[in-house]
This record gives sequence, C-alpha cells and structure tokens, in this order.
Amino acid sequence: MSDASDDATDEELERIRERKRERLEAGESSTLSGDSATDESEPGVGGVATPDDPVHIETESEFEETVAEGVVLVDFYADWCGPCKMLEPIVEDIAETTDATVAKVDVDAHQGLAREYGVQGVPTLVLFVDGEPAERRVGVQDEGALRELVGQHV
Repeated sequence: MSDASDDATDEELERIRERKRERLEAGESSTLSGDSATDESEPGVGGVATPDDPVHIETESEFEETVAEGVVLVDFYADWCGPCKMLEPIVEDIAETTDATVAKVDVDAHQGLAREYGVQGVPTLVLFVDGEPAERRVGVQDEGALRELVGQHV
C-alpha cells in the first residue's frame, strides 16, 4: 500500500514541477526567482513577494520573520509521518498557486515551536495573518478546503 501512495505522491510532485516548468517556459516569472526577490512590482499579499515553493524553517527567528507579514500557511510536519507525506504535494501546490507564503516546520527539529503553537499531532496547519494565528487544521486536508481557507484571508 505504501508503494501506491509513494507513486501517487511522486506523480503529484511531478505534476506540480511540470506546471511550474510550463509557466517558466511561457515567460511567467516566479515571484522569488532570480532578481525578482526584491522586485516589488510583483507583489504577493500586502505588497510582500511570496515564494512559489514552501519555505523550510531552520530557526525560530526565521519562523518569526516568515509569519510576521501577510498570510502564511505553516505546515507543522514530521518526516516519518505518512499523512504529512500525503499532504506535501497539496501544500506545494498552494505555495505555487496562491498569494500566501507556505512555511514548513519539522516538529522533531523544532519541538519548541511545536509546543508554543500547541501542535499535538501532525500534520497540523496553522494560518497566520500578519503575525497572528488565525486558523488551525489538524490532519490531511483537501486542497479545495485549504484554498478556501487561504482565500478568506488574502
């Protein structure tokens, strides 16, 4: 059974990569590719450029900086978590196709952050709006539901 879910995840990731390749080939620029990272002519939420890929949080200060402005969907996950792996392509697609920033926090590496935000199970998704937690979802989420959740705040 895990082989089938791994294949599905690989197919989903490949679909996302292909769509991104098509956008790049068509001349559409990524909001954070090349020199456009500081180009405010391509604003995301509130004039803040948002990355097309999830931001993997490495430190608590990076977390605080990431969630400080705009709409940020934070995916608290663990590498060993099957449902987290199922959610990964959905989270990547949300990062690519919405004006929200998506951040990923490994709960094993950042137990303090997980504790601070009351993460008791993974995956847990917390939507931050201008630095404040606004919504929380636990478990695998439907892509449409996540898009709607993000869309309510962008």
